Amino acid sequence: MQKSQAYGQRLLRGQTPTYQRLQARFAEDGQEEPGAPVTLHCGWGRILVGHTFSDPAELAAELLKEQPGERDIALYVAAPHQVLAHAPQQLFLDPSDTLRLHFTDYRAARRRFRGFAIRRAQSEADWQAINGLYQSRGMMPLDHQRCTPREKGGPVYWIAEDADTGQVVGSVMGVDHHKAFSDPENGSSLWCLAVSPSCTRPGVGEALVRHLIEHYMGRGLAYLDLSVLHDNHQAKALYAKLGFRDLPTFTVKRKNSFNQPLFLGPAPEAELNPYARIIVDEARRRGIEIDIDDAEAGLFTLTQGGRRVRCRESLSDLTSAVSMTLCQDKQLTHRTLARAGLNLPAQQLAGSPRENAAFLKRHGSLVVKPVDGEQGHGVSVDLRNAEDMEEAIRRARQFDQRVLLESFHQGLDLRVVVIGYEVVAAAVRRPAEVIGDGSHSIGELIEAQSRRRQAATGGESRIPLDEETQRCLRDAGFELDSVLPQGERLAVRRTANLHTGGTLEDVTDQLHPELKEAAVRAARALDIPVVGLDLLVPGADQPDHVFIEANERVGLANHHPQPTAERFIDLLFPLSQNASLSSATHQSEQERK
Repeated sequence: MQKSQAYGQRLLRGQTPTYQRLQARFAEDGQEEPGAPVTLHCGWGRILVGHTFSDPAELAAELLKEQPGERDIALYVAAPHQVLAHAPQQLFLDPSDTLRLHFTDYRAARRRFRGFAIRRAQSEADWQAINGLYQSRGMMPLDHQRCTPREKGGPVYWIAEDADTGQVVGSVMGVDHHKAFSDPENGSSLWCLAVSPSCTRPGVGEALVRHLIEHYMGRGLAYLDLSVLHDNHQAKALYAKLGFRDLPTFTVKRKNSFNQPLFLGPAPEAELNPYARIIVDEARRRGIEIDIDDAEAGLFTLTQGGRRVRCRESLSDLTSAVSMTLCQDKQLTHRTLARAGLNLPAQQLAGSPRENAAFLKRHGSLVVKPVDGEQGHGVSVDLRNAEDMEEAIRRARQFDQRVLLESFHQGLDLRVVVIGYEVVAAAVRRPAEVIGDGSHSIGELIEAQSRRRQAATGGESRIPLDEETQRCLRDAGFELDSVLPQGERLAVRRTANLHTGGTLEDVTDQLHPELKEAAVRAARALDIPVVGLDLLVPGADQPDHVFIEANERVGLANHHPQPTAERFIDLLFPLSQNASLSSATHQSEQERK
């Protein structure tokens, strides 16, 4: 401990070996001593290179200059207590570990990464794609025009681009320390590694890290550093696999609303699932009082003034018991929407095998689902023979003894969110799929994809290895232990529910006016203020549609970047809209101080 404190004091006086090597390097080049502290703007905020600051007060003062909407980081702070002492109410010690990989320890990958290409971000479309990726992962968006120029040591952003779709599925940022501050140890660092939650290509994150390592190795540098939250076990497992080891240094940040969970610790709502937490976060931002009633069940109560509303995720006291029943009971949903003149599939209750077979013969292909069910449980799609149909009925009865048969309709699975009888968001939901690499079995690909989806959704999305998944594989001519050819895509579920591994593509801006009007009519027919409506459509920009079902408890967190949580709180607490604007203004003023 005494050695650590002594090292920190020497660092802050410019007496560490690293700082002395910097002085020697500048003397050899005939330049002045490196007296100017180094800060690099990365688009989302600044990196403050801690060991280039000789005075802890100077480093603290620089951190306090953080601009509104940005997030600064002081890295390589050997004596953080001396920095924190100058602004203990405004700064905090970040609970992250710094890791280092010496390139002499690096071993190249034994397998090839296929299905995507890695290149530098260059165009405006690239920057927009990176920001969309950051927002989907709860990260701070960047303004690339504010970045320190690359020739002055500024950051370089790399993207992973899907070979088939051209979609940006991953991104990483790198900094060359030799260019940035003439690092005598010839290092580099990695920042902002992000992979799309909907990415189906295996190994994107690992490939981006390896690309950065090999890029800087090729430029004669010696190591790569990175900072990772102490409890991010999945990321740390990847870094350990690549040879990264702990580095005894610290990171200091300024306290702000974005960093709040890091310096206050987990609040009671930390145990909520993402669908409840997005609402609670918005309520807190507006100064609405929050009581967590049952975190595991997603139950909480919001209070402002004399108004009190209980919620279970997006289901609130504003939804009546009758409206909720109309959504839960799919027979009632069908009859209610039919009376409103909306387009619906043919439907009947499962009965005797003979009656079921007659219904199948009339329509050729069926959907089987429990009358009262959610999250895709017990749903089987595109059943074409009596044997599969009867087996699907048996599985559905595990969730409700009443089982529905519906005519199957081809099309895209469209979810439309209506709040306060206005369309707020729309997204095409796609079933879970895997992409073959020619070496791993389909079962292994599914498990890897499930781990990625669970990590991206807080454990809410995974691909079940159940009979329905195996039926989909058999219909396609595969088994779980089959090896899918390189680059071949395979849908492993027929339903697109997020809870069973499905993914979302936002199409709000493309939604056809007739689809918007039909969704609002459906919400009014059900007399429900917040609802997620499922339709089958040939395209989001086309008027043709068939209503499938209605969901009284909508996963608002699934529809980023649309303002679903904001509109939900507007509905519950209309007067909080002005408070929200005032709060945002006050926060900006506080951050400027």
